[in-house]
Amino acid sequence: MSTAKPDFFVLLRGLWDYFADKRHTLSYLLGLGTVMKRTISYWQMAGFFFTSVVGTLLHFLFDWTGGSTIAALFSAVNESIWEHLKLLFYPMLAFAFIEYWAWGKDTASFWCIKLWSILFGLLLIPVAYYTYTGALGIKADWLNIALFFMVAGLVYWLETKWFLSGRRCAIGNTLSLILLCLIAIVFTILTFAPIRIPLLRDPLSGTYGIQ
Repeated sequence: MSTAKPDFFVLLRGLWDYFADKRHTLSYLLGLGTVMKRTISYWQMAGFFFTSVVGTLLHFLFDWTGGSTIAALFSAVNESIWEHLKLLFYPMLAFAFIEYWAWGKDTASFWCIKLWSILFGLLLIPVAYYTYTGALGIKADWLNIALFFMVAGLVYWLETKWFLSGRRCAIGNTLSLILLCLIAIVFTILTFAPIRIPLLRDPLSGTYGIQ
């Protein structure tokens, strides 16, 4: 009996140390999760400011470069709604690559979330624009500018919610990235070979695509 007590207490101490270590490990992992969530939120806020600034610059880039063909690939070549969608698409796509390099490689649905959020933004801009100009008869330049910033903010907010919730997508990262590249190709084609529909028509000059 004299040796059983020490053995018993040693066993208890060993169990205590084991579960204490597990508790600290869990706390550490939870701490890492909190840090990661905070990191993603900061990156998404940076993305909003990046998209806002670069998108604004792209609005003027084509004129600043004297009608450069290279600039036409990424910037608005006229005042049509379609061309202004580039101001959202390309900055968001560029920043997505930066985010992927920084933290997105470990996120299973990174490119899928980026795909759906960008598509949502590209759809929301013309729907909102034609609603307040066509259905409500409101035409104001300041509202067009505000629409861009509001949509960019909403899209990044949605992305952040999806990333932090661990949202899963049915479309894989590779296919999502391919689809984003196809969108870029469509923008390029319709800039140089536009179809004559109201979405692509410059309301000021009545022209389509690059001139």
